[in-house]
Amino acid sequence: MVGRTPEYLGKKISSAEARWIALYTLLTPMIVLVLTGVAAVTKAGLAGLVTNSGPRGFSEILFAYASSMANNGLAMAGLNANSAFYNATTAIAMLAGRYGLAALALALAGQFAAQPRLPTTIGTLPSDTPTFGALVFGAILLVGALCFFPALALGPIVEFFQH
Repeated sequence: MVGRTPEYLGKKISSAEARWIALYTLLTPMIVLVLTGVAAVTKAGLAGLVTNSGPRGFSEILFAYASSMANNGLAMAGLNANSAFYNATTAIAMLAGRYGLAALALALAGQFAAQPRLPTTIGTLPSDTPTFGALVFGAILLVGALCFFPALALGPIVEFFQH
């Protein structure tokens, strides 16, 4: 990605592709954090916390939705996720994680497939180098930290400072 017309694998990344990329990147934290917030403030969501409340309970709710979004469906022992509320909301997270991300990836692939392949120029950033890998890895860490650090600050970090 170089200059005003970024490209990747010989395809230009315009504002339309950037929107699909942004939606894909933000879908997981958006769904996980919204469902966690709903569960943390509703009576049905708090009823699932069997043994833990406070920061630990918040972490358990967050983990349940993050796991469902990744199609694992795990929950910590202190959360009774076998209720109508959690069955419905974790199903929403699972469907968004499976089909929402797939639909966005297919839309992005369709955008790229419709474009002609550009010739390699001196300004093209090679995508087969350790530098490119480090840039991608750093971007993933940065986006993940910015999306989930506030929630982590409300859970494990607060719990650490309480003891």
